[in-house]
Amino acid sequence: MKSIEDADIVEGTIVLVRTDWNVPVGYSEGNPERSLRVLDTSRIEVTLPTINFALNKGAKVIVMSHFGDGTDSLEIVVKEAANFFPNTQLKFVRDPWNTSSEDGKKVLENLKNGEVAVFENLRFWAEKENDEIFVKQLAEFADIYINEAFSTSHRAHASIVGIPKFLPHFAGFHFLEEFKKLGEAFNPEHPFLFILGGVKFETKLPLVEKFLNIADEIFIGGALAVKAKALPLALNPKIIFPVGDIALLDANTETLEMLGEKIKKAKFVLWNGPLGNYEVGYKEGTLTLARVLADSYAKVIVGGGDTENVIDELNMKDKFYFISLAGGAMLDFLANGTLPGIEALK
Repeated sequence: MKSIEDADIVEGTIVLVRTDWNVPVGYSEGNPERSLRVLDTSRIEVTLPTINFALNKGAKVIVMSHFGDGTDSLEIVVKEAANFFPNTQLKFVRDPWNTSSEDGKKVLENLKNGEVAVFENLRFWAEKENDEIFVKQLAEFADIYINEAFSTSHRAHASIVGIPKFLPHFAGFHFLEEFKKLGEAFNPEHPFLFILGGVKFETKLPLVEKFLNIADEIFIGGALAVKAKALPLALNPKIIFPVGDIALLDANTETLEMLGEKIKKAKFVLWNGPLGNYEVGYKEGTLTLARVLADSYAKVIVGGGDTENVIDELNMKDKFYFISLAGGAMLDFLANGTLPGIEALK
């Protein structure tokens, strides 16, 4: 894969940046108007170095992203993202093919060097179907394509695998960081401890099977433990389960002490998923584990939505070697070693 730094970007180059601005929205505390707001801007912030790199070279930047299941407008996200671009106005394009609308194709025709246009939710159109006619329509808007959406690159959608067939294509800075940092798990320092929690057993079983040949020990906790215990792989000496009743709604003291001892010896730790029923309040075990990992000398890589939330709650982001924002793409990448979006950039 080539980096955006390898791209031939000069003044006037139209750069299409595929981002993942599919951020959580809701009703935040202390919001008397009860209006929807963006609750976490992390996925916007990680795209800024790539977008600003292009802007600083005098490019015209078009940002594309999906949002939710395709029923809601991206406009609320664009308004929030505008706060991160104090020196340029983000221009929202509701329909890039509408030649008469002021927020349609005219925005693109009037876009100046160093300015940003953001398209409406890609899932309003044929994004998920990877329709070739739609792909070509998107590609015609730009000179260069940048994938800065590692977290959605496990999907073979139009803006991920289609556009690179028609434009010079490069990886964004955060895309490359996700690729390189997560890739360290394939050739880690030892002892290597893999900690898996959460509830989606079907998506995490391939990880267990793959990393039995790489990790020194794999701890399986949370709701995963009960299902894993019934499988033949439970007999593998590398597999570790919670101490005592594995069906507990949270990790007990004995389990946390056992993990603490193993973390002290580890040089590399990969952690995905909470240890308890986090969503209904059983999170003390997961919080304790996060504190222990934050204080360890191991190289710790963390991923998964609830796991990220725990670290945010503790305000400990700077204590970890890497926090992946890739969600399901992280699991697919670790299981398969690649993603459709990665293959499209090669």
